[in-house]
Amino acid sequence: MAPSHAGNGKESGTARVLGSGASGVAELVVFHPVDTVAKRLMSNKSKVSMSTLSPIIFRDYASASVGRKFLSLFPGLGYAAGYKVSQRIYKFGGQPWFNDIISRNYKDDFTRLFGERKGKMLIQATAGSLTGIGEVVLLPLDALKIKRQVNPEAFRGRGVVRIFMEEGTTVVSWMGLDHGSKCSRFFCCEHHLFGASAATKEMLGVSDYSKATWTQNFIASTRIQNANFEHKVPGTTVVKDLLRNEGLFAFFKGLTPKILVVGPKLVFSYTLAQSLIPLFSNYV
Repeated sequence: MAPSHAGNGKESGTARVLGSGASGVAELVVFHPVDTVAKRLMSNKSKVSMSTLSPIIFRDYASASVGRKFLSLFPGLGYAAGYKVSQRIYKFGGQPWFNDIISRNYKDDFTRLFGERKGKMLIQATAGSLTGIGEVVLLPLDALKIKRQVNPEAFRGRGVVRIFMEEGTTVVSWMGLDHGSKCSRFFCCEHHLFGASAATKEMLGVSDYSKATWTQNFIASTRIQNANFEHKVPGTTVVKDLLRNEGLFAFFKGLTPKILVVGPKLVFSYTLAQSLIPLFSNYV
């Protein structure tokens, strides 16, 4: 059967969900072990040396075989899958939805104020910002994933349903910092991500962003959670204790694996999503 094309050159909602969801699954399989290493280094309070590195990273499996060590870097995979796949579907599928709404209702205003080219890029950036604000609702799953990676004892044999039933709103509110700061962070991050991507594609001569090639998409993309559930500690207290007990450089623990993974992870997921969404749109 010949593939069906979405009307008006726009990808269907199903294509956006499938493409972004597939990118989230692939990203999870490839980068979850590195993320676990970074989280464990960040949460470690003792001095790191060559002799202590293996116990810090692999915990109870420091003396196990290479294969068992590798598998030990996948704790919290279920929570991670729930968060990462949902986040990628929301981010890469939701941003085009916001972009369509803004373009349909306010494109003339953006064009009049900023010109056609800059207006189109700013619409992309604004749609990214609106998407970013909503990401905060997914953070409880990310918090549970991090907890499972660095402090599995806190679960005490409880599943996610039981945790939510027993802890109630504690889990929802326990996400490191207040909702306002998280919203601000996501607002800025997604604004820069989609705005810079649009600007880069313009520089590469791409006027229809959905038709960018794989290479063009690739170029364009270029501690409180460690505590127990019952310990409610404000973010300001964590910062003060961290500075007093471990010094300023404690904020940079796990920086090397984080740097090694953040750029490639974003490039990987963004490129895959932006390539798969148009592909799926040929069929759904």
